[in-house]
Amino acid sequence: MQNFIIAYDIFDKKRLAKVRKVAYSFALGGQKSALEAPLDKKLMKDLINSLTPIISKKDKVNIIKVLNEPTILGKASNIIYK
Repeated sequence: MQNFIIAYDIFDKKRLAKVRKVAYSFALGGQKSALEAPLDKKLMKDLINSLTPIISKKDKVNIIKVLNEPTILGKASNIIYK
């Protein structure tokens, strides 16, 4: 598993609700439209296949690979994937 950040900007409220539901089903948590998700190749493919029919050309979804250990401030804790 590799850690990713899923960040999205969706222009329609109905599509936003659908994208949020899909994104949160893959995520461990996050803040509104930026979520932390551990994904392997299969889960990444599933995520992309689930989001593609929902979003429009005006929308934007970024799936960003976290390369190093993140710097964590506050009460958050680092999640270790094995």
